[in-house]
Amino acid sequence: NSPLTMHRHEYGRTIVVLKGGTLTIQQDTGEKKIVEWKTGQAFWLDADPPGSKMHADFNETNETIEVMVIELKK
Repeated sequence: NSPLTMHRHEYGRTIVVLKGGTLTIQQDTGEKKIVEWKTGQAFWLDADPPGSKMHADFNETNETIEVMVIELKK
């Protein structure tokens, strides 16, 4: 139940889900998006566009979610 602080992603990244779960992504505007990450899933996320909003990630369950983030820096 510990949220990540508000942040944005300057670089593209690969997410590898080690232990899945439900995650809420909240924009600094208050807009929320719920995502379900499944164990063993891997996917690519592009960098956030310049000037885009900040967001925080919340695990609102009692189960741990574990991911490995591989960020491609220039």
